[in-house]
Amino acid sequence: MVLCLVKGMMVVFLTGLGVVGNIFILMNYMCLFRSTMKSAHLILIHLAFTNILTLLTGGMPRTISSFGLRSLIDDIACKTVIYLNRVARGLYISTTSLLTLVQTITISPRASRWRRLQPRSAWSILPLLLFFWILNSLISMNLPFYIKNINRMNTSQIISNYNHCYFQSQNWIIRWLFIALMVLRDAVLQGVMGLASGYMVFLLHKHHQHVLYLQTSKLLYKIPPEMKAAQSVLLLLLCFLFFYWTDCFMALYVTFSLEKHFIEVSALEFVDLGYAILSSFLLIHKDGHLTKCWPAQ
Repeated sequence: MVLCLVKGMMVVFLTGLGVVGNIFILMNYMCLFRSTMKSAHLILIHLAFTNILTLLTGGMPRTISSFGLRSLIDDIACKTVIYLNRVARGLYISTTSLLTLVQTITISPRASRWRRLQPRSAWSILPLLLFFWILNSLISMNLPFYIKNINRMNTSQIISNYNHCYFQSQNWIIRWLFIALMVLRDAVLQGVMGLASGYMVFLLHKHHQHVLYLQTSKLLYKIPPEMKAAQSVLLLLLCFLFFYWTDCFMALYVTFSLEKHFIEVSALEFVDLGYAILSSFLLIHKDGHLTKCWPAQ
């Protein structure tokens, strides 16, 4: 009981911290977007929004469960919360991939093939973001049919749990079909991330060599803001990959463990929220101009 209360307080603190950080990012990039109209800023606005959705749908139910208030969550709430959480997780994967691609295009030389993919304006990104919403909504559309509140189920029907909500047995063909779609989505998006980030590292290395040459020649050189932004995006990508793969390996370990220990399950839940919490503070730390936006206005 004491461990559950401690876990609940930690979830409340970390979720609140992450929501505040992402709201700060959301408001500041909205402020910057009005003056710059850059595609990357619009994508970061969407990323902050999806992080807030991830934290609210992931953190609040765990808090309710930790404090023993499961009666507050009914069947409809279970379906809605888990469905939105799964959609939000797919969205931040998709948005991070798009951000990496757009930033790579931005710093590419004009003669590069990457430049052909450059969006004509920031608003041309909107159809892609809408496509991500539709895609991730469809990939998760099977969940509401198999999620039930614990109070409406028999113990024999339960195959896995999400604190207060449980997954009911389902047709194995449908189950593996949707799992295959999620794996395919993640593989394609991470393949795009890999190609874009590899080329970005190459460009940053060339730029670093150029800066060293100018320094040895005693020439002054100001680092372009696009290069600073690329470094921030690369750090954000590393943060995403760390939490994504840590979550995958821990989820597999917990799933196939004979006994579900409280500490292991709780650690998995915290890792599940890690990227949505930490990514906002990485952006605040790397992009110092954010704090100057409101005074400028």
